[in-house]
Amino acid sequence: MSFSTSIRSLLTAARVSGVPRRLAHRDVGVLGVPFCKGQPRPGVAQAPQRLRDYGMLKKLETMGYRVHDYGDLQFQEFPDDYPAWNIKYPRSIGASCKKISNVVEEVTEKGQVALTLGGDHSLSIGTVHGHAMAEPNMCLIWVDAHSDINTPMASPSGNIHGMVLSFLAKELQKYVPRVPGMEWVKPCLSTKDIAFIGLRDLDPAERCIIEQYNITCYTMHEVDRMGIHRVLEEALHSVNPNLDRPIHLSYDIDSLDPAVSPSTGTPVPGGLSIREGMYIAEEIAATGQLTGIDLVEVNPELGSKQDQELTLFTACEIIGACFGKRRKGNVPEDYVIPTPAESMEGFTSS
Repeated sequence: MSFSTSIRSLLTAARVSGVPRRLAHRDVGVLGVPFCKGQPRPGVAQAPQRLRDYGMLKKLETMGYRVHDYGDLQFQEFPDDYPAWNIKYPRSIGASCKKISNVVEEVTEKGQVALTLGGDHSLSIGTVHGHAMAEPNMCLIWVDAHSDINTPMASPSGNIHGMVLSFLAKELQKYVPRVPGMEWVKPCLSTKDIAFIGLRDLDPAERCIIEQYNITCYTMHEVDRMGIHRVLEEALHSVNPNLDRPIHLSYDIDSLDPAVSPSTGTPVPGGLSIREGMYIAEEIAATGQLTGIDLVEVNPELGSKQDQELTLFTACEIIGACFGKRRKGNVPEDYVIPTPAESMEGFTSS
């Protein structure tokens, strides 16, 4: 049996089996991370509350989930947080990500799906690390316009939201210096545990790393050439061939085309359509192994009011799909079609 046939049969079985296995307990732990120091646009810190206000958590409750909202984390201020090794705000980011890691580990160990609302993508140093501490066998699906695997010395910007995976991948530690505030980070993933989808803006060092370590990578060129269905099958087969490993999905809203997610700090034309973006979320949810989710880089202060509303809507639709919302419609397990007699119960004729 070919790998594509094998993974296709596993996904088909998962889709028709009803509620995903790992989500059957229906508990979601929500963590707000209003953090923005990994990049230069402060508005991204407003996203967690704006997503709540837009109804994201109510959507999950309507779908039958027990939502445990742990609120927004508060972070320590470091007034003299000077750059180190080309990294801006290293102490602030290091302390914040350590706190995020501890909370995500606790939420995961409670048996809840850890849903982290960012904030910029630097927070994923904490979420992926914390998830790996609770689920050492996890793998990572990184849906993004950018690979965020620059090493500190190679980064052209010094913004750590573009260096996340260099701190987490074991094979890259020879390229990562000792950074003040980041000493606690222990590499928790192999490069073979990572799959990229949607990339279209890579720096030279990132392209070199991906090729040198043969990291699973599907740029928008591959999405256009192969179609999202095959891309996702191959990506899952690469990191989770038997669909038996916990999955961390790190979803950057800029993976989607700016036509559907304009309010983000680093938009890149030619991205995923809303249909492709939802398909990724739907199919990964159907595996029953999705135990950690990041939604990052929504910036509700950028663009027009219409841009902001559209981006919030898109983000909520993506997260709904991550938790089993289907475009063909959902039927609650105990749902019974009402009959005319049942519909009239409680009414009396005059």
